[in-house]
Amino acid sequence: MMPADTTDSAATSGRRRPPLDPRLLRASRSARRSVIASALFAAGTLIATVAAAIALAGLGAEIITDPATRNLDAQAVHLAVLAVAVAARAAMTYAGDRVGRRAAHATIDELRVAALDTMTDPAKTAPRDLLTHREHALTVVLRGLDRLSDYLSGYLPALLSTAIITPLVVAVVLWTDLLSGVIIVVTLPLIPIFMVLIGLVTRDRTRRKLDAMSRQNARLVDLMTGLPTLRALGRAHGPAGQVADLGERLRRTTMSSLRIAFLSGAVLELLATLSVALVAVSIGLRLVFGDMSLYAGILALVLAPEAYHPLRQIGAQFHNAEDGVAAADDVLDIIDAGGVDSRGTQQVSVDVPVRGAEVAVERLGLHGRDGWAPRGLSMRIRPGTLTVLTGPNGCGKSSVVAAILGLQRPDEGRVLVRDTDVQSLAPEQFHREVGWLPQHPAIVPGTVAENLALFGPLSDAAVRDAARAAAFDEVLADLPAGLDTILGAGGAGLSAGQRQRLALTRTLASPAPLLLLDEPTAHLDDATADRVVEALTARARAGDTVVMVSHRAATLAAADHIVDFAEETEYAR
Repeated sequence: MMPADTTDSAATSGRRRPPLDPRLLRASRSARRSVIASALFAAGTLIATVAAAIALAGLGAEIITDPATRNLDAQAVHLAVLAVAVAARAAMTYAGDRVGRRAAHATIDELRVAALDTMTDPAKTAPRDLLTHREHALTVVLRGLDRLSDYLSGYLPALLSTAIITPLVVAVVLWTDLLSGVIIVVTLPLIPIFMVLIGLVTRDRTRRKLDAMSRQNARLVDLMTGLPTLRALGRAHGPAGQVADLGERLRRTTMSSLRIAFLSGAVLELLATLSVALVAVSIGLRLVFGDMSLYAGILALVLAPEAYHPLRQIGAQFHNAEDGVAAADDVLDIIDAGGVDSRGTQQVSVDVPVRGAEVAVERLGLHGRDGWAPRGLSMRIRPGTLTVLTGPNGCGKSSVVAAILGLQRPDEGRVLVRDTDVQSLAPEQFHREVGWLPQHPAIVPGTVAENLALFGPLSDAAVRDAARAAAFDEVLADLPAGLDTILGAGGAGLSAGQRQRLALTRTLASPAPLLLLDEPTAHLDDATADRVVEALTARARAGDTVVMVSHRAATLAAADHIVDFAEETEYAR
């Protein structure tokens, strides 16, 4: 999905990127508008530049060669054209910059929304992949894409100006003075050649800087998450020092990129200056010997810098844009990966009723960073039964639950509901018929009532019965505002056990015919855990399909069907 290690990063940095990635135009409407607007402004700037050069050449030639024209009346037309052309060029430059900036911000917003839609859609991005690459994704989508503004508002307009202005200016110079045009044509390729050579050096350093930023963000997030525990154990200084070391590494990589940027800018400016100087020396010598007219000499001399100006702008913007372009590559990779599963086939959405359906797991294999967990697992989960998955930590119980839910694509085998692959089910319709309790339940900032109805409206009677079964009614009685109590991010305001009871209440109150619960009795006392198991057993007896992960002996004793991952066996009671 996205490069997360040095090997993948190197492979990405070695990939040849076009100056304007077509994927960017496909993914963002604002980017397409920006390209069109930049092309129009470049064409207008070209017209204003040529008009100003012609007016200036005529003005200078007449004043120098004809004393009778050295007055305002004789030069009124030239002065008016020059003033209008200069004003028009300044206005288009200002307007182009404004439009470019606005389009850049709109494009960044569109790419962020598209990337977040892809990463938060389980049909497009597996949770396992998201966990693996979340630190790099955080850096790219937030800080990395901000640098794309320099590319869209600076580099891209300069690129389009080069494609439009430079060839036409060279054509005008060739028509005006063949020798000056030939000098420009010969020297002009030197700038892009040196830009390519500099870019080969800068590209790797830019990628290393982005990777260093990702590592620093990942370590900082981990440190902030575990800071209370580290401080309680007196171990906070060590990780803080590691983050400081990562910050120093980021500083070194950034300064290395900046040094190359400044040196390369000076090289490109020197090349452009020497090229214009060659044209100026040639014109001066031929004017001295009378081999060309003054009008042609002034016109060629005024237009010569304009032929190099867009390339100089590209050189000035090139390094500012590299960070954003590298981040855009990663974001576009995320967006392009959406809608295609790990086997490279387009997903098909099928509606299948879950109530009363048998769930079949056929030779399921899930491969993670620590190997296969599980592999070759087969089982049948029948409606109206309580199925318990048990086994040691790390054997893949939670991964199997995620595969049944369709959140994780199997590397081998498949999960079937009514003989239909879960990966082919319409996610929204399927998830409306599933009640899921993960190990870390989602609790968002808001009231308790809003969190209970987070996945859909619930009936008051169902909430009361579920709260009684999960002992959450006791929690509500102690809360200052009951259901209207405001909770913070992650359930701040409740203890771990109270958060578990809230999530259990939400799951038990769900009318879904398929319940998937991962360690539902964690953080609960034995009496409450037994009441929860009784409620789940009652749901199974009523015809619902209940699957839960547990190690408790009392829960195993109440199960109708047990799958032991340690022995790779299953048996019914």
